[in-house]
Amino acid sequence: MKLTARSEYALLALIYLARNHSRDYITVQRTANAQSIPRKFLEQILLTLKRAGFLYSSKGQHGGYRLAKPAEEITLAKVIRLFDGALAPTESVSEHFYDTTPIEKEKKLKKVFKDIRDFVAERLEETTLADII
Repeated sequence: MKLTARSEYALLALIYLARNHSRDYITVQRTANAQSIPRKFLEQILLTLKRAGFLYSSKGQHGGYRLAKPAEEITLAKVIRLFDGALAPTESVSEHFYDTTPIEKEKKLKKVFKDIRDFVAERLEETTLADII
């Protein structure tokens, strides 16, 4: 698993929104400035997060984004899977994005990658935005 800029920025934006969580919406510009994320790139990321049910949005002068779920319900794993897919180091040990790969020929090698997947997935599944903030 390797995080893309999209997942890293998504996590940064969600953490910022979680830290500043209130009934008010936070503008894209404010989030972009606070987390040093290019605004246009952030707009695309926030739209994806909205479509996935992580955020609410509002238009207008006081518009912006806010969390649609409590920070305790948003795991790092869910966000990373949304943008980057599998948490596994190879698709043949992925639970959600399985595909065959050459390492399946060596059962002990596959077991090593499965153990890595299990460790990473468990840690990301149990860590929420609330844990970070």
